[in-house]
Amino acid sequence: MSDNVVPIKRGADAGPPSLSPILSLTATQMNAVNAIILDRMQSEIPLIPALAGHLIAGGGKRMRPMLTLAGAEVVGYQGTRHHKLSAAVEFIHTATLLHDDVVDGSETRRGKEAANIVFGNPATVLVGDFLFSRAFELMVEDGSLRVLKILSSASAIIAQGEVDQLTAQRRIETSEERYLHIIGAKTAALFAAASRIAAVVAERPEAEEKALDDYGRNLGIAFQLVDDAIDYDSDAAEMGKDRGDDFREGKMTLPVILAYARGDAEERRFWQDAIAGFANEDADLARAVDLIRKHDCVTATRDRARHFADRACDALSVFPDSAARRAMVEAARFAVARGY
Repeated sequence: MSDNVVPIKRGADAGPPSLSPILSLTATQMNAVNAIILDRMQSEIPLIPALAGHLIAGGGKRMRPMLTLAGAEVVGYQGTRHHKLSAAVEFIHTATLLHDDVVDGSETRRGKEAANIVFGNPATVLVGDFLFSRAFELMVEDGSLRVLKILSSASAIIAQGEVDQLTAQRRIETSEERYLHIIGAKTAALFAAASRIAAVVAERPEAEEKALDDYGRNLGIAFQLVDDAIDYDSDAAEMGKDRGDDFREGKMTLPVILAYARGDAEERRFWQDAIAGFANEDADLARAVDLIRKHDCVTATRDRARHFADRACDALSVFPDSAARRAMVEAARFAVARGY
């Protein structure tokens, strides 16, 4: 870290966390990114834009491309190369969501029927492949081997993380360490890459690349921790997905890992049955939520998320104070406080 580090200030006096600053910061450039996304999801095969649009036009925070745009602002980049790369990042993310919903058998996504329910599994997988291909076309058009290496490596790490999560599914012995490794791959890798490439296109020093990588990686871990807490702490209307999806799929997320570790012998037997798939009715979910509340596991999960969000903010201290840096800090605070 450089000698002219500017400390990141935190505190309750900052007001409720909001995405508004980063949304405002990136709004104009996000319009350019959205135009590229709309253009590149087109195909002479009508099913492709119909299925892709079902998810892409269905909401979502656009957090990952937003990090590329915000990162470009914080390093003072004046060009437009990051527009196509932001679209590539969103295509990678959308492709993984389509594939995930097929693997998980999800019925809803962002508050409406998942693409696999509307269009079927085969079409959903193939359109996910199409979007991956479009992402790599955009990377090649950019022409930077460095950017290509960062984003292609992140894509491989995401796939490995998803496979690792699949092999950990219904395994009650999954440790917190392994869980953090899984979410570091399946979620945080793309956050990190999306942030880092902003410094690459701006031809900034390695230290600034690493700072943005650290910011994105820690933010991604915090983001996923909160997602996993929300599965046991909010209703489906807030979440945009069915409450208890993780529970019914036997996913060993941190709230469950902590509840199992903190439970007595009888509670641990319940968790063993539930994660194995022998107790996944609505009444079992209600009991799971009660046990997680009893042992303050949602609070503990959010506390861990706050730790990683703080690390994300600290990574930005190599940059001078600016509206962009403040917006990125606020986004990290929001990631922890959000209820959806």
